[in-house]
Amino acid sequence: MAQFTPGHLHIERHALNKADHSYNICVDYEVAQDPKDGKGMQFRMHGTIQDKPVDEKFFLAKDQSFDFARSIDRIAKQYGVPPKAVVTSAHDMYYDAMFEDIRTKLDVKSGDPINPQHLE
Repeated sequence: MAQFTPGHLHIERHALNKADHSYNICVDYEVAQDPKDGKGMQFRMHGTIQDKPVDEKFFLAKDQSFDFARSIDRIAKQYGVPPKAVVTSAHDMYYDAMFEDIRTKLDVKSGDPINPQHLE
């Protein structure tokens, strides 16, 4: 199950058996200003993964903000989602909507420059 509204994504998965994994996660995000990286998105991922509470924040600069799914999956794995599982793959249409919302909020245009230091 997943639900999206601008600035908020809720994804939920229930384990089918004892060997399976579960999560109930909300990802909230808003435009923020970082002293080092400038304008970008501040994300907060909170809820439960494998019945353990999760409350993690992360900032992605404007030119990195579309890589949010990697950060969500990395955090999910830290809290017990199996290494081969990809939390974000099951909810593609919601991530597409989130991607477009971020593009609008940050006023990103095709061809906008990126910071080469962010590629290292």
